[in-house]
Amino acid sequence: MLRIHFTDLDLTRTRIGAAPDPLWEVCMSLHRLQSRHGRWAHAEWFRATRARLHATGFRRTLCALLLPLFPRAVYFPDFLTPAAAGEGLDAGLDAVLATPTSRVLHEVGLLDRTTGAPGWAPRLAEPELRKELVGALRTYYDIAVAPYRDRMQARIDAERGAHARSVLSTGAEGILRDLGPALRWHRPVLCAGYPEERDLRLGGRGLLLIPSHFCWGNPVTFQSATLDPVLLYPLTREPHRSALPGDLGSGAPLAALLGRNRAGVLRAVATGATTSELARAVGVSASSASQHASALRRAGLLTTHRYAGSALHTLTPLGAALLRAETPAQR
Repeated sequence: MLRIHFTDLDLTRTRIGAAPDPLWEVCMSLHRLQSRHGRWAHAEWFRATRARLHATGFRRTLCALLLPLFPRAVYFPDFLTPAAAGEGLDAGLDAVLATPTSRVLHEVGLLDRTTGAPGWAPRLAEPELRKELVGALRTYYDIAVAPYRDRMQARIDAERGAHARSVLSTGAEGILRDLGPALRWHRPVLCAGYPEERDLRLGGRGLLLIPSHFCWGNPVTFQSATLDPVLLYPLTREPHRSALPGDLGSGAPLAALLGRNRAGVLRAVATGATTSELARAVGVSASSASQHASALRRAGLLTTHRYAGSALHTLTPLGAALLRAETPAQR
């Protein structure tokens, strides 16, 4: 059991990552390759990725270099998922390269004592082998994670949008109550299943919640309590699925009325969305998403405000009522 202890200050400093963390997703996807646990949910990804690994000849490097460092076990080195990766893959890989030698040796030693490390692992303290590792991480990311980046971003947009509405209604604790079945909020402690008994005291530092596409089952945090606290947890929402009912798929009456893309834009707006988020959710260009939003705005179904340099679209009462309207099939 993992118990994360919050103070009132920690609640004000809790936030949710805005984009997929590339190195955490690398790690979690490697775990999916090592286990049948949750494979049904990633069956298409597993088949396509395995085919690409064979086609590119990367499978040997994967088995020899990456899998031994990312065991699906109680521990893997924290330096392989640096906070800088939140700024993008390049920043994360640069941070891996810049990790102090003493920290690399300490964490490799901890890996050896907990789950067993390959004999060559201490050589990661040497620049040449770490450069080889970084090159392998980049190649694996391009093969296994990058093709799903837009899908992951759309899911995170939906997650953040739903949590934003929750914060407005119930405050920051509303986020902690709605992180999925793997996490339970009992003020002032967030509890989760974990491979070991552990207490993490935030002490005013706050918590960065990182929603993950490939994480499955238990959430994950750093082993070291001295690092800025993070909690990686599995995404629970499909892209832009809100509490507003109604099937807006290709056969829905609303899609027949507005057109499939325009109906998709209206649904995506249900939790609030920028133009770029609308484009990702519907699978159209930003200019096309803007045109659809303009048409819906003229019809009185959504409203648009400028916020932090972006156009933020939200439903009007008429738009919300249209989404809530029952279809004959639902009756």
